Amino acid sequence: MRVRTSYRLKLDLQLFSQEKTERATPKKRQESRKKGQVAKSNELPSSLILLFGFLCLIMMGGYFKHRILLLFGSLFQDWLTMDLNAGSFMRLATHVITDLLLLLAPLFAVAVLFAVVGNVVQFGFLFTGEPLKLKFSKLNPVNGAKNIFSAHTLVEFVKSVLKVILIGICVYITISSEWSRIMALWSVPVDQIFSFAAGLTMRLGIEIGAVLVVLSAADFMYKRYEHEKSIRMSKQDIKDEYKKTEGNPIIKGRIRERQRKMALMRMMQEVPKADVIITNPTHFAIALKYDPAEMDAPVIVAKGMDHVAQRIKEIAKENGVMTMENKPLARALYERSEIGDVIPADLFQAVAEVLAYVYKVKGRRK
Repeated sequence: MRVRTSYRLKLDLQLFSQEKTERATPKKRQESRKKGQVAKSNELPSSLILLFGFLCLIMMGGYFKHRILLLFGSLFQDWLTMDLNAGSFMRLATHVITDLLLLLAPLFAVAVLFAVVGNVVQFGFLFTGEPLKLKFSKLNPVNGAKNIFSAHTLVEFVKSVLKVILIGICVYITISSEWSRIMALWSVPVDQIFSFAAGLTMRLGIEIGAVLVVLSAADFMYKRYEHEKSIRMSKQDIKDEYKKTEGNPIIKGRIRERQRKMALMRMMQEVPKADVIITNPTHFAIALKYDPAEMDAPVIVAKGMDHVAQRIKEIAKENGVMTMENKPLARALYERSEIGDVIPADLFQAVAEVLAYVYKVKGRRK
């Protein structure tokens, strides 16, 4: 005889709701941005500064040459022959500092401009002091050890090695193309040596800057992917956020139900004041009121369908309000008018006939 044994594994489906598989909501992105958590490559601004700094040197070469000649011309013509005292020394220091600032001003302007541009193109304008706050969790040696041996550190190491290799290849190709001229520099005048060295330096600076800009753009795309991954949310996180922003759906449902009941109660309080109840007779009930001194036309003070209609008729009966059956009129009033509205103009005649009959029965004349 064989005994069949079945094994059942219990699986907690709640675990799947905790997996961060959903894209971050706008609120989550805004909160992360306020904390300074944005996709950012620190290498992009520096690479832009390097590239456009060398371009600035090339485009404004005449300006830099003029300022350098003024600086050293004054040095060798006037400063070495001047009488040295406190006053002349202050004038000398002021003159040197001014000339150096004028010489370096274009480079400073390029550095500041592209430092700002390099950050703005990545995450826009953002001013927050959150990253500057002291967090003792950053001083935890365990977390520090985890960061050292993490996948992020490995990726950064690979990027650094790749950067060195690409820059080395760029330098090798450039120097190899000029190797014959380099070997012949011993036979040319000194000014040509300086000119060649300056041209080669500018060329290498622009090429290396361009390579770094491309690498920085790729690094930014990777940082953007990492950022999107870090701010992912679980299904439970999205539900919790919705409850905080929109309110608990159960509570909101209860509030709406309470509001509906209160509105129904207020409507039922107006039924005893009505002049007539027009019915379908079972599905619709519309309570009309008309006061010639205050109203231009009859007004709907209550209406309902099915069980609400039955309740309206019960209250009307308890308070002696007359009920009349008129199926087409009841349906038209229910579908085309809301509580508090004046009846449609094309129904004036039909409603007037009903009210006239009601007033006749009650022995009134209006």
